[in-house]
Amino acid sequence: MNNKVVLIGCGNVGMSYAYALLNQKTFVNELVLIDLDMERIKGEVMDLNHCLAFAPSKIDIKVGSYEDCKDASIVCICAGANQNPGETRMDLIHKNSKIFKSIVTDVMASGFQGIFLVATNPLDVMTYITWKYSGLPTSRVIGSGTSLDTARLRYIIGEKLGVSPKNVHAYVIGEHGDSEFVPWSNANVGLQNISHFLTSQQCNEIYVSVKDAAYEIINRKGATYYGIGMCLVRITNAILGDENSIITVSAYDDANDIYIGSPCILDKDGIRERVLIQLNDDELKKLQKSIDILKKATHENTSL
Repeated sequence: MNNKVVLIGCGNVGMSYAYALLNQKTFVNELVLIDLDMERIKGEVMDLNHCLAFAPSKIDIKVGSYEDCKDASIVCICAGANQNPGETRMDLIHKNSKIFKSIVTDVMASGFQGIFLVATNPLDVMTYITWKYSGLPTSRVIGSGTSLDTARLRYIIGEKLGVSPKNVHAYVIGEHGDSEFVPWSNANVGLQNISHFLTSQQCNEIYVSVKDAAYEIINRKGATYYGIGMCLVRITNAILGDENSIITVSAYDDANDIYIGSPCILDKDGIRERVLIQLNDDELKKLQKSIDILKKATHENTSL
């Protein structure tokens, strides 16, 4: 392995990830782009390479094929149909499950033994599908999960309280979708619980803003991509840097046979372990609702 990342799907999300990698200090030293539109990605590679004179890290960027996955550390899948205005993430299952069968089969045919990082919606279901088709250990198949939702939550709380989002210690967990929720009982600013700063009504308003953020952005500009691009870089660096960092990714829940967003410790081998949060009764009900939705979507709406 040589800290090589292969990016499959070079639309808005994929290229936001690639550009964010180029703009941050990263452990990635080789980036390979794969897409159906060969001429477009040749142009994207040229454009990215022209940034290297001012980039904080040197990265070898090139157009590639599935053969390049053989010695990749991470294969990041951003391919798939976009979520259109009026659609939920779950509406994309049938479109994207067919696309993924072909992609994952071709990646594994190369001899790939690295880590899959999935960003395509419906995120948790597509991550499960990737795991099933790949046959890799669950620890090496990771979805971006609720990392973006968590980033949105911390940003909004930080703006509300006038503190850095880096000092907001709160998570969004569950489905990356409409049933996601915030376990406010575990949310802290600095060392104090969020209840010292916000009322329950204010917390609920913030939750609604986080949950509906993607719809708001899609209605205004057609798609969301900068935020998830940054989240994918954060996950990539946590893995390649063997950081043992805690990030809310989509991880396998063996008790329910689903992938679901939860805080996980990430190291060079992928998901080292899930960090289980102590929830109150109301939060447990919300988690169960999310589990039930993902079970149905995963096992009734796919052919796996």
